[in-house]
Amino acid sequence: MAMAAEDIEALIRAAIPDAEVVIRDLAGDGDHYAARVVSASFAGLPRVRQHQKVYAALGGRMGGELHALQLETAVPNGD
Repeated sequence: MAMAAEDIEALIRAAIPDAEVVIRDLAGDGDHYAARVVSASFAGLPRVRQHQKVYAALGGRMGGELHALQLETAVPNGD
């Protein structure tokens, strides 16, 4: 079963409350998304740890309900 972009955004915002989240459906199939997540909580973290925080927010849905997520993370006014 595919996952709606709104559901992905809600899960990320619930786990990372200050996050600015933009979700794009890459293939129009509800299975392949791109997400840009900007949060001050990423400050000082390596990129891999930033991505781990987002994946943790999805609660194990990667590879199941959510087939693919192209992920970009950043801190506000920075990288």
